[in-house]
Amino acid sequence: MAKSTRNNDWKDRLNVVYSTNPDFNYQIKQEEEPETLPPAQQRLRVLTDRKNRGGKTVTLVNGFIGKDNDLKELGKFLKNKCGVGGSTKDGEIIIQGDFKQRIIELLKQEGFTQAK
Repeated sequence: MAKSTRNNDWKDRLNVVYSTNPDFNYQIKQEEEPETLPPAQQRLRVLTDRKNRGGKTVTLVNGFIGKDNDLKELGKFLKNKCGVGGSTKDGEIIIQGDFKQRIIELLKQEGFTQAK
């Protein structure tokens, strides 16, 4: 997604061949992030995974609907409460280790009633 502070960056207009208009300003389509649903309406899935992770177990939290900042904030909260590392990317929270039951309990305490 392109930043709004950079006007007319060449990477954002790779498909534009040429324009003779000196005032031409390429319009960048920005996708809007969906509004974050309240915790009671979120349908989160908590599962453990070992595939493509060098045999290490991780706990995944999928199904979050909302802004990236809210997802990162929830990921930071879960990482702090479990005392481990992790990351948030592609709409999913990755927690290092097998913390499935603990994360389900933490999410229910925070109001995520449909955490499974």
